[in-house]
Amino acid sequence: MSRTAAGRVPGVAVVGAGHWGQNLVRVFAELEALRLVCEVDAEKRSRCAASCPGVRVTERFTDVLSDADVSAVVIATPAASHHRLAREALAAGKDVFVEKPLALTAADGRDLVRAAQDRNRLLMVGHLLEYHPAVVALKALVDRGDLGKIQYLYSHRLNLGKFRTEENILWSFAPHDVSVMRLLLEETPVEVSAHGASYLHQAVADVTVTTMKFASGVRAHLFVSWLHPYKDQRLVVVADRKMAVFNDTAEQDKLVLYSHEIDWVKRVPVPHRKPGEAVPLEAAEPLRLECRHFLDCLQTRRTPQTDGASGVRVLEILEACQASLERDGQPVRLTHAD
Repeated sequence: MSRTAAGRVPGVAVVGAGHWGQNLVRVFAELEALRLVCEVDAEKRSRCAASCPGVRVTERFTDVLSDADVSAVVIATPAASHHRLAREALAAGKDVFVEKPLALTAADGRDLVRAAQDRNRLLMVGHLLEYHPAVVALKALVDRGDLGKIQYLYSHRLNLGKFRTEENILWSFAPHDVSVMRLLLEETPVEVSAHGASYLHQAVADVTVTTMKFASGVRAHLFVSWLHPYKDQRLVVVADRKMAVFNDTAEQDKLVLYSHEIDWVKRVPVPHRKPGEAVPLEAAEPLRLECRHFLDCLQTRRTPQTDGASGVRVLEILEACQASLERDGQPVRLTHAD
């Protein structure tokens, strides 16, 4: 880990020590960067104090903003508070890491990007999968042309998950796969269509299926749900030479390639499936890689891979999907060009 001239890792405060925030607390503590944890819940504060001796704990966000030992703020609170807290942290001169989604509107996301630029601060979004060794390897395979021409992608992100009221399943689960598909294709969809349904709360979609069209001719679909009997996190890339399956719930062999050949018999295609070939991957925790990347960016002042601008692109896609969802699946065009 790179360190400052004084020999210390840049100081980080984690705001929110809930279900996911506690993982950020753990990793930044392991990386010797954690200086402060801000959490409103007394029980969670006590847990942090016990697990991270020597790290200060507070319930007041103002303590984070005024702490001179904290150069960067990591926000892992409910999504509805992301914009406000990130805005205040940037105004206080802090670099900021915001868990996905960056905000709940693209307009708020663009506001954060402008605020970071005006103050010459770093703004990073927690699109964790872009740092996953399997996705890094898959991106390299795509870039080298090993799979051939990409034709189609689809993803499943399903679980009997934690029910939320501040954002629906589209905004909660889909950002992961939207960001990865943009990374692999290096383009934004030109049209989206989304269907969904609400079962636990009449105003919050629990299940959505989204179809995306890209200018290159690639199609993609995303199925997300927190009403599913088992956890399934899978991305499939279909190309004309090989197919790739990234299964993040697999204990091992998370990325497998399948070669395929097609013979034409009486003008009818007959596919021949070959055994899967597991891709060797770096044995590293994705969250640790993501947090190290953030700390390295703090040191070098280089733009994070998942910067605010990339977070806004994801928000623009989600907004178009939400508009389609509210119109019962009517296609919505996106005008932004990458």
